[in-house]
Amino acid sequence: MKIIQQRTAASGVVAADSGQTVFPILLALSFSHLLNDTMQSLIPSIYPMVKDSFQLSFSQIGLITFTFQVSASILQPLVGLYTDKRPQPYALAIGMCFTLLGLVSLSLADSFHIVLLSVGLIGIGSAVFHPEASRVAHMASGGRHGMAQSLFQVGGNAGSSLGPLLAAMILLPYGRFQIIWFSLVALLAIFILSVVGNWYKGNMDRSTKKSADVTHQAVRLPTRTVVFSVGILLLLIFSKYIYMASISSYFTFYLIHKFGVSIQNSQIYLFAFLFSVAAGTFIGGPVGDRIGRKYVIWISILGVAPFALALPYVNLFWTGVLSCVIGLILSSAFSAILVYAQELIPGKVGMIAGLFFGFAFGIGGIGSALLGNLADKTSIEYVFNVCSFLPLIGLITGFLPNLEKKKTA
Repeated sequence: MKIIQQRTAASGVVAADSGQTVFPILLALSFSHLLNDTMQSLIPSIYPMVKDSFQLSFSQIGLITFTFQVSASILQPLVGLYTDKRPQPYALAIGMCFTLLGLVSLSLADSFHIVLLSVGLIGIGSAVFHPEASRVAHMASGGRHGMAQSLFQVGGNAGSSLGPLLAAMILLPYGRFQIIWFSLVALLAIFILSVVGNWYKGNMDRSTKKSADVTHQAVRLPTRTVVFSVGILLLLIFSKYIYMASISSYFTFYLIHKFGVSIQNSQIYLFAFLFSVAAGTFIGGPVGDRIGRKYVIWISILGVAPFALALPYVNLFWTGVLSCVIGLILSSAFSAILVYAQELIPGKVGMIAGLFFGFAFGIGGIGSALLGNLADKTSIEYVFNVCSFLPLIGLITGFLPNLEKKKTA
């Protein structure tokens, strides 16, 4: 491990001086993101178990998602804003400790309120992890920001896809207490992030200089245009993550209610959707580096609309197929949106990452709670009918300025 640290430290000097990408750090961040989101994805994966154990309504299921995601969303921009000014190399490892506490508490929870407390602790860990890990990915990118963010994101989405599969294999047959074994995963993540923290600490001065250079060379847009563009990006995030919340939180219930599949088989369908999200994640960043992020955003969100509109009206086979196509296309949006926003407001990498990760988590949590309430008052099928129109919001992407053309000019 010392040899690895020495090599990555040396690579960091090269990357800062000559613009080379530090792949050992990016891969460590991507793997840590996989571990982090694997643990987080256990939360929606155990919803059918928790619903039966504590006799919960759909509204209470939505409240669990709301607690987890809002605890993350409120803190993320604050963490990013603070660390833009005062970098904290070991914040990543410290944040993972909150996730560790949440997992242990969730495995032992004997009431609905303890479940809420547990997911809140996991949310705090996420609030620290995402903006800081995104900043380190930016540092290690060597200028290939889209590729770096996509590599970082693909780890998280791969981890999210593993939750339902692990739930079907381990938690559903043997009980919720088995979550405690995932504390070993948290310990592994803490160790890896401590190594990343050592590299981060050794490259902070170079990162500050590079950030100042980027700010100086960046495209300058009128404040009104920047605010308007950020508003459009947040509305696109709203569209994407409300729709994602409908599937991640309620797809299993939809399949069970409409098609009569078993709980374990419903988890397999959810795994297939989330795996397609992971597979499509890496597309957005590198393609955005080549053709422009605005076009990737447009294709990703608006392009999924025909498939989303058809989903509520097809049989079980085509439901599985269309859900995977939707996940594959829709997943490329976030990396492109995040890097576009960082180029729109240069020099604020942590704050922008925290704002957009936080908003994504928050709107997903609020959306999940509202959709759960709607499902209680109507039906789970009605929820999917309503959500099928959300990708049409992607039409507003046309109002975004083309930053690549402005840079060329």
